[in-house]
Amino acid sequence: MTDTQADVAATGTGVQSRPRAVLPALCATQITSWGIVYYAFPVLLPRLTADTGWSANAATGAFSLALIVSAVAGIPIGRILDRRGPRAVMTTGSVIGTLAILLIAAAPNLPVFTCGWILAGIAMSATFYPPAFAALTRWWGPDRIRALTIVTLAGGLASTVFAPLTATLAEHLSWRATYVVLAVILAAVTIPAHAFALRAPWPPAPPSSPSAGRTPVARRRPFLFLAVAFTLSGFAMYAVVMGLIPLLTERGASATTAAWALGLGGAGQTLGRTLYSSLSTRTSTTTRTVILLALGGATTAALALVPGPMPLLIALAVLAGVVRGNLTLLQATAVTDRWGTTHYGRLSGLLGAPAHIAGALAPWAGAALAGPLGGHPHLFAALASLSVVAACLALGASGERRTQTEISHRS
Repeated sequence: MTDTQADVAATGTGVQSRPRAVLPALCATQITSWGIVYYAFPVLLPRLTADTGWSANAATGAFSLALIVSAVAGIPIGRILDRRGPRAVMTTGSVIGTLAILLIAAAPNLPVFTCGWILAGIAMSATFYPPAFAALTRWWGPDRIRALTIVTLAGGLASTVFAPLTATLAEHLSWRATYVVLAVILAAVTIPAHAFALRAPWPPAPPSSPSAGRTPVARRRPFLFLAVAFTLSGFAMYAVVMGLIPLLTERGASATTAAWALGLGGAGQTLGRTLYSSLSTRTSTTTRTVILLALGGATTAALALVPGPMPLLIALAVLAGVVRGNLTLLQATAVTDRWGTTHYGRLSGLLGAPAHIAGALAPWAGAALAGPLGGHPHLFAALASLSVVAACLALGASGERRTQTEISHRS
């Protein structure tokens, strides 16, 4: 059996199972879902707090709670994805997301506003990257990295499209009316796209191999080590993103220059995603995991240690973005590369939940730690050390590729 045949066997799919409408539909829905449910909030936050009198911390806390709910809800949703496929999950998530945005727009007080974001968290878990990754992994099989790259490149445009659109709407409408308009766009784009483009038969997953052992994957040392590694890395990554502007302003950059550096880092993230396919063909699963986590620590350490000049700091911010772009696809393929697709949705939910929770808490924790540590350079140094620990733990996730090969050849 050739490597391609083995990969098809391991994923339970082949070329004939790829429905043509899925890829463009998911590109459109990822841009729209991320753009409206996620990126519109920071744009509208100043107007929201000025109008309601709620504190920025309280409003942001409701948003962070949504991210935590999304991480936890992703575990049972992953199980449903494994059994039934993405159509029902993502269509229902689009409906819930629309209702959540309308509830947020109409919220008369902070508790109702928070309930709206809890509902939005459920929608995130059912419409953001994880269910889309599950769909592409099962349907695209050995070509999944190309499909995943295309969708994440599209998703990277969400802020580019919807941040300016949201700001433009907010110049002419109240924040509540802006959210209503966005909810209509969300419903018009994502509900029919998920309902009609994801109708193709869900390919059966290959049966679990007896050679994989009796211990569930989620209880094995490699899985646990990888989960902790991704959690530490995710915390560091999101804290760096949120702390970059304060770091640069502490070193003399204007607010505009710092914002440009953050934006260029996002462009670097898009570039990084285009490079992942080449990296995956030249490195083993464990090697590229360790390399990327270590590079995350290296770029963070460089930002902590290099005082200037500003063009060099901006270049480091772009390089950090390149690493982040690769890490997105690394996490999307982590389960398949080691354990196949039989339980991709469930295992991805379990693997990603602690990392997503850490990412939700990172902005608050980073801001809280910057002062006691003596400023953002010292914070970044501490975050770099977390990434180094994550890279070391990733070494403990080795040893599973042999089992995957056995599964591939026995399927």
